[in-house]
Amino acid sequence: MTVTADEFRTSIDPDDALARLLASSQQLSYDPQTEVDWDTPLDPSHHGLNPEWSTLYGTDLWDEMTEEQRVVLTRHEVGSIMSTGIWFEMILQQMLLREQYTGDVTGSEFQFALTEIADECRHSLMFARACQTMGVPHYVPHRAVIEVARVLKTVAANEIAYGSILVAEEILDVMQRDWMRGEDVLPIVRTTSRIHVVEEARHMKFARHEIRQHLDGVSALRRRQSAWVIASAAFVIVRSMVNPAVYEAAGLDRARAVAAAKANQHHHNLMRLSCVHLMDFLSESGLLTPAAMRRYRAVHML
Repeated sequence: MTVTADEFRTSIDPDDALARLLASSQQLSYDPQTEVDWDTPLDPSHHGLNPEWSTLYGTDLWDEMTEEQRVVLTRHEVGSIMSTGIWFEMILQQMLLREQYTGDVTGSEFQFALTEIADECRHSLMFARACQTMGVPHYVPHRAVIEVARVLKTVAANEIAYGSILVAEEILDVMQRDWMRGEDVLPIVRTTSRIHVVEEARHMKFARHEIRQHLDGVSALRRRQSAWVIASAAFVIVRSMVNPAVYEAAGLDRARAVAAAKANQHHHNLMRLSCVHLMDFLSESGLLTPAAMRRYRAVHML
């Protein structure tokens, strides 16, 4: 007898699946304070991220830059991405806490959600210390973005909350899988990336589980509305990842660098490739509507 994907998913006990995630977190978690070598001096030749992931890689401006400028730029780019990650992890934690405000404390869902919050606290501290060690300033999103996000973290619930969490985690996951293997990437970035990839894998499974649960039986109108909000959250997150001030830190003309980054087809292709599995899931869940697709295309996720 042939079993469809939907039938297979519904045959799995949701509580059992969450219990396995909880057991995994107990067996495979890391303490960044001891896992990361924070004390070894930074090699001046090591980049902050794989050069191929720089927003300027493949442009004429990149060819004109000195190797020292490339190193500085990639360190500030990864610092900006980490700062944006911390900002979104703060939003994530608040959304999870609201979701579990009156949750069943004896259930696996409640216990894993709080475990994820604890993971995110460690991740934020880990990224903060990495930025401090690299000598990178605290890059923050535009003020208007911060205020819009304040609304999202206050009112987002159900599939919108978990969908916003998933899109942010999926984008960073693919990047960090490359960074953790980069031979010319700073060891602290490689190690923090490895820790984040391992622990976020559980978070993404949890988010997908919750999205499916919350979308079960909902109306087409609600699905379309949720799809647009999630896509809008992704749009804001991607736009905020690399602060334009990173170019000035590398001694570049800000306006020219921003223009080059916006036109960089190499980076756009990397973004699309990094989002393939995410888009497959969103399509399968009915969250890849025409309106949502336009938002994703605007930031080269599709």
